[in-house]
Amino acid sequence: MRAFFIKFFDMLKDKNSGKIGAGIAFFFALFLVIFGFLKTLFIIVLTVIGYIIGALIFADKDKVKDWMDKILPPGRFR
Repeated sequence: MRAFFIKFFDMLKDKNSGKIGAGIAFFFALFLVIFGFLKTLFIIVLTVIGYIIGALIFADKDKVKDWMDKILPPGRFR
């Protein structure tokens, strides 16, 4: 099983988009079988929303530092 994951992640590093598409389709099909259509769609929608929010928030590193200073005391973990 470990060899499968090693080969899979090596496949993702390759620049051949066909292999990446096959990997995405495999996981999509796996999620469909395990969870069903609506739960899989829900997972995909939340993943895309999380990616977009994360990309917007973490695009500016100073904004992240200011946000962390509001949560944690400044200088404590830096």
